Amino acid sequence: MLGNGNGNGHRRAATSADGALIGVEDLEPPRWAEVDQKVAGAGVWETVRELPMAARLVVGLSFRASPGRTVLAGVVQLASGCASAFGLFATAGVLTQLLTAGPTPERVVASLPAIAAVVAAFALRGLLDSAVSAVQGVLMPLVRRAAQDRLNSAVAEVELLAWEDSDFQELARQGGYQGVQAVESSVRSIASISSALVSLAAALITAALLDPWLLPALLVPTVAEAWASMRAAKQGYVNFLSLVTRRLRLHVVENLLVARDVGTERTALNLQEPLLAEHRRIADQVTEEAIRAEHRQTWTRLIGRTLAGTGTGLAYCVLGVLLYTGAMPLAIAGAAVIAMRAAASSLSTTMVSVNRLYEHSFYLRFYTELLAESARRRRPATGVPAPRNPETIRLENVSFTYPDADEPALVEVDLTFHRGEVVALVGENGSGKTTLGKLITGLYPPTEGRVLWDEVDLATADARSVYEQVALIDQDPARWPMTADTNIRIGNLAAPEPYGATWETSLRESGADEVLAKLPRGPGTILSRQFRGGHELSGGSWQRLSVGRGIFREHAAVLIADEPTAALDAKAESRVFAGLQRATKGSLDDAHRTTVLVTHRLANIRRAHRIVVMDSGRVAETGTHEELMQANGLYRELFSIQARAYSTARSCTQCNIAQAAE
Repeated sequence: MLGNGNGNGHRRAATSADGALIGVEDLEPPRWAEVDQKVAGAGVWETVRELPMAARLVVGLSFRASPGRTVLAGVVQLASGCASAFGLFATAGVLTQLLTAGPTPERVVASLPAIAAVVAAFALRGLLDSAVSAVQGVLMPLVRRAAQDRLNSAVAEVELLAWEDSDFQELARQGGYQGVQAVESSVRSIASISSALVSLAAALITAALLDPWLLPALLVPTVAEAWASMRAAKQGYVNFLSLVTRRLRLHVVENLLVARDVGTERTALNLQEPLLAEHRRIADQVTEEAIRAEHRQTWTRLIGRTLAGTGTGLAYCVLGVLLYTGAMPLAIAGAAVIAMRAAASSLSTTMVSVNRLYEHSFYLRFYTELLAESARRRRPATGVPAPRNPETIRLENVSFTYPDADEPALVEVDLTFHRGEVVALVGENGSGKTTLGKLITGLYPPTEGRVLWDEVDLATADARSVYEQVALIDQDPARWPMTADTNIRIGNLAAPEPYGATWETSLRESGADEVLAKLPRGPGTILSRQFRGGHELSGGSWQRLSVGRGIFREHAAVLIADEPTAALDAKAESRVFAGLQRATKGSLDDAHRTTVLVTHRLANIRRAHRIVVMDSGRVAETGTHEELMQANGLYRELFSIQARAYSTARSCTQCNIAQAAE
């Protein structure tokens, strides 16, 4: 999120003077990253408490994805650990029988059942490990699917205004990628931990039973390794948070280097080298910080491993002292060595798995925070249906401010729209026309005031009942990577006759029929270069399909057309405006729909029932074309400027024709 204020403005200016395209020095971290930095700065014991949360989340998702396989995985993991523990105890018993009074033939024969038990235990461990891998191989993609579906379901219900918040956009990106990846990886970590902990407990208990002094000696390297692993993981996460804004900018530049929508200007303006230089500049900063972070983590791991090695040496010193003083027989010492080696191996496996789960727990926070934030930004179901085909749409003292904006986009707007009207919203750029259209349809909630359909406040109405009555033609229409006909039918997928009279009307009134006729495979042409054989359209053709989509949504009571002809030529523009005006009639039970046109093209709105002139977020004037021209206000000024431009162009053309004739 870019900072604001004079100080940040000076830094941006300085950055631009240095040749930077995307500044990174003056960036502020997202709010959710600030919270996580506090979490990452907490003490070890505070963060250890995150592990049960992470395990509970992952096991819960796993159980939701496949209860039977989750239980089976737990049973198999536990059985694998128990097999290792039994094998360790059996091995200690074999050594005790063989070495207590020397390995005589009789003792070797007597130990054969114990040896068979050891072989059986480790063979069973091998089989169980294979079973664990098989169950995990099936369970992990199921858990990932369940995690992704839960996330998709949460994000899909977020109100539109949330996507105007850059912090939420980045949280959605991180939670959708890092979070889901962490869920999938945590399945393997939890499975490994459950098995390794049983083996570690068996090794420690075996060592303690052989001699109690061995237990504290073995705990020293355990604690040291745990401390180093957790601290290194925390350092890595703190580094990730500190670089999150820079990595975002790096991602932006990487996309600009390959994005198709900027490809033409990127090539024509020779921006390849500047973009490469910008990427290298930001990448250098990210790389340098990553190297410093890696050095910090390396030192932490070195200290931990040194302490762990010292602890292991201490354990062997304790064993040596016990042997030297005769407190432990040689046979028991042999079993103790095996127990200590098993403990070290199990400790290593446990700590690797715990460390991975600990690292994942940080990124699982992205996932849980995104779920929680999505729930907060979701419009609750009220059970109050919006009126069907409202007679009036009324705005009462409505003001609206975008997230993090300093100034409101709309200020104290009072307007009423009547069913059957074609109302044009005009004004200069930034006057609030587009925002007003989104408030009329309930896509944005007002910051202050009320938007009423008949007498029902849209803030209290069920969102779905509102949106199903809305048709939106956007100035930058969605370019759905689907077939051409689906790009139109997606406006009303429940239409009983998808290719009936309404389909023909929408093609004819929008001019989309001409677009479909020119496609290599007709209506079945896929409109995306992402697919082999896909086709790309011009901006004007996309707008025609968008208009067709809006007209095809015949059941919609409210039609908002936001600059629907910005990319069209004059002939196509006139055809579209005429089609939209005809589409206002007869859409619902022979009643009229309410149509709102947001446009800069004043020549085509003279037949609108009413024109609303916006200025700096306020309603400056309302009336018909004739009334506003007589009022001699802002509308007359804007209309005269456009008319003068057309008149000048026509005069120049006539002069050129006359000169050519001479």
